[in-house]
Amino acid sequence: MTTTVGRSTVHCAGRTVTRPEVEDFLYTEADILDHWDYDAWLALFEPGARYEIPTTDYRPGWSPHDTGSFVDDDWGLLTARVKRLKSRKAHAENPHSRTHRLISNVRLFEPAEDAENCFRAAAAFVVHRARDGHFDAYVGWYDHLLVPTDDGFRFRLRRSVLGHERLTAGARLSFIL
Repeated sequence: MTTTVGRSTVHCAGRTVTRPEVEDFLYTEADILDHWDYDAWLALFEPGARYEIPTTDYRPGWSPHDTGSFVDDDWGLLTARVKRLKSRKAHAENPHSRTHRLISNVRLFEPAEDAENCFRAAAAFVVHRARDGHFDAYVGWYDHLLVPTDDGFRFRLRRSVLGHERLTAGARLSFIL
């Protein structure tokens, strides 16, 4: 991510969006994920949205589709991921991990010119995960495209960029980051 300064407001889809509104949305999403309520989490996406986690060598401006990724889900794969995580077939998450998310440094940006009716939101994250006697911390930043709707915001793109040089041995991304 570049070191450009974000804004406290952006104008999108005929309205002004404020940073506190986006912070509340991201905090709500973190709570939903920490409680493993994947139906509520999927409802935060617009149909056709994407979920991405690029590899640890990712650099801003690179396409995760071309350079590799841990997760590169289109809408069909995203809904299949949620269905699997809710079932007993997700062996790596049965029973599920205990997670706790911290979100900070939320910033708003105008989207690229080709991104219609949406804006960029960036935020730093730390996700603590406890499973099978191991405790891992995943650190990085979010780089999302959000769409304002009458019912709140929806993800058009949810991208989690890890700040790690590499994942430690035994670290798994079997949960939603």
